Amino acid sequence: MSSSLYFTATLFLLFISATLTGQDLRVEPPNWWTGMQDSSLQLLIHATDLGSTELRVSGEGVELLATHTADSPNYLFADLIVRPGAPAGEVSLNFFRDGQSVMTHAYRIMDRVRPAADVKGFDASDVIYLITPDRFANGDPENDVVAELRETTIDREKGFARHGGDLRGITDQLDYLDDMGFTAIWPSPVLENNMPQYSYHGYAITDYYAVDPRFGTLTDYKALADAARDRGIKLIMDQVVNHCGSGHWWMDDLPFDNWINYQGDPQITNHRRTTHQDPNAARVDAERMTGGWFVSSMPDLNQRNPFMAAYLIQNSLWWIETLGLGGVRQDTYPYPDPGFLADWTCRIMMEYPNFAIVGEEWSINPAVVAYWQRGKQNANGYTSCLPSVMDFPLQQALIEALTEEESWDQGLIKLYEALANDLVYSEPRNLMVFGENHDMDRLTTQLGGKVDRIKMALTYLLTIRGIPQLYYGSEVLLQNDAFPGDHGVIRTDMPGGWAGDPVSAFTGQGLTTDQREVQEYLRTLLNWRKTMPVIATGKTLHFAPENGTYVYGRYDADQRVLMVLNKSAEAVTLDSQRYGELIGPATRAVSIGGDAQPIAEGLSVPARSAAVFVLE
Repeated sequence: MSSSLYFTATLFLLFISATLTGQDLRVEPPNWWTGMQDSSLQLLIHATDLGSTELRVSGEGVELLATHTADSPNYLFADLIVRPGAPAGEVSLNFFRDGQSVMTHAYRIMDRVRPAADVKGFDASDVIYLITPDRFANGDPENDVVAELRETTIDREKGFARHGGDLRGITDQLDYLDDMGFTAIWPSPVLENNMPQYSYHGYAITDYYAVDPRFGTLTDYKALADAARDRGIKLIMDQVVNHCGSGHWWMDDLPFDNWINYQGDPQITNHRRTTHQDPNAARVDAERMTGGWFVSSMPDLNQRNPFMAAYLIQNSLWWIETLGLGGVRQDTYPYPDPGFLADWTCRIMMEYPNFAIVGEEWSINPAVVAYWQRGKQNANGYTSCLPSVMDFPLQQALIEALTEEESWDQGLIKLYEALANDLVYSEPRNLMVFGENHDMDRLTTQLGGKVDRIKMALTYLLTIRGIPQLYYGSEVLLQNDAFPGDHGVIRTDMPGGWAGDPVSAFTGQGLTTDQREVQEYLRTLLNWRKTMPVIATGKTLHFAPENGTYVYGRYDADQRVLMVLNKSAEAVTLDSQRYGELIGPATRAVSIGGDAQPIAEGLSVPARSAAVFVLE
């Protein structure tokens, strides 16, 4: 070789080596564990011109099975096996080109912190507190603005802007949540949303392995999980496998020409979720439902691409293992490919048999909601491993029951008939029940600000079958009366979450009489519920409403609890014979406050109130 050719070749090798220094190398998942039920692992590896390299892996107990190039020259996918008993430590990923080593990356294999059987998910014994992190509490004002990100403004006066709440703020208020009696928290997503605007809500993820620095760091996330666990509070992660944000790092260099649905020609979904169950649905409508983008700024992920499917499944497992999660809430559940959803849920439940996942199917048709739950026998043969679904039908029934005038087909009869639909669910006790969430008007607004209605709603949610979920600030009557449907106002700041707030839900400072009353009522009810396992595991018996009064109960061999919702303007006295099927041999009824009434004389319930009686 001539000196000039040698010099040119040397410069080329130096250039290639320089491009693979590791500075632009991305390996996802960033680490893995030994001892997983499924020993397979697929790495997504990205760097300039990486597809032209040869990967060799060295490390005890870890074997490279195959590598796959992509349509983009900058990706390499590696199939590994982490054999049972493989020791924790570093595995060397060695990249070669033309026989020359161009880069080495140390990949970490870790021991699992806890056995899979010890990872417990939420269940009907829990009460979940939903939090919008940006609007709950600002624990670290230093991270309010991050100059490197696209959205760099903060303005608490604007509903669409960031307000500064963060992970440390949630951690700081865990004592308050514990004292109230909540046993699980569900923050909306806190992963990076590097979008130019409207990024506070968290549902336009731009990096599935990075905490948004405006919420904190991975260390902060782990600290929240640990601090919650120390108090017996489970952490639920809000995940999104249907779509990402248009600012996601891979959008500038998509690995495959089918990584995104309608890639290059975005189409918005038709939102026709019934196409999954409808035997008469046109295929074109079904494809547009799962393939269309949720909104124009959220590209729809193609889970039919096997590399995408593996990526999303492993991402969920990585966060469960990293944080020791107590559950996952899956956003926009019916929008991804249904076959993928079955694989995703089944893989998670295989790894963690006692885990919990709840899917969001926003439908008021129980048949549509029930379709997705584990154990449901569907006409088209679709099977799922999803333990829990959100009971949107019951949510609507609750609001209508408490706001409509009583008549033959209006008012409390809506609750009675909604509960009759339990026959379509495989496991009604695993349904998530709620009166509001971050996407709908506040409970106080839905119920016209009437404290008696609000207390009835809270009583119902905490005593009926299912897993109760409440939204932050419900306990102090947060409302959006002046701005119906406005998400920015619905997700208003929690009073007391910012230094200098004149009113604080956390300390009680500045609260009105009504706010204090509802907060204390809820605190009492939540902590009482912890002492009554029949509420979580017992059977349900209810009686057709009469004269504006609805009676239902929970019972097992050891306990019987009777609840009354009295919408009437008059106090009522319950006929013990009418409700004898629930009362059984009991002779007295004891309220949560400890007051006892002899049943033979009839149970007295004040006007426009909810009552809870333990039967003895």
